[in-house]
Amino acid sequence: MTIEVTESNFEEQVLKSGKPAMLDFWAEWCGPCRVIAPYVKEMGEEFAGKAVIGKVDVDSNPGIAAKYGIRNIPTILFIKNGEVADKHVGAAPKNTLVEKLNALL
Repeated sequence: MTIEVTESNFEEQVLKSGKPAMLDFWAEWCGPCRVIAPYVKEMGEEFAGKAVIGKVDVDSNPGIAAKYGIRNIPTILFIKNGEVADKHVGAAPKNTLVEKLNALL
């Protein structure tokens, strides 16, 4: 399941989950964000129970984007134990994202 991560649920859903997280920083107006959206949704199903798969709308949640220095979107952050373990900027094929997330499991 893909969750919508917001400034109000970020700590609970991501930092305190006890699971690795993959966060897709995106915006409605971003074309490349729409390209990877289906992969992110599929990964939400595939990694259910094993990892947190979340989407962060940078326009609605500028605080999270600023905290992690997100300057370009899409940016995918891979978080483990509350720290950024890996990062990908720009659209990526699904297998690249799956490999990066599997490395944290």
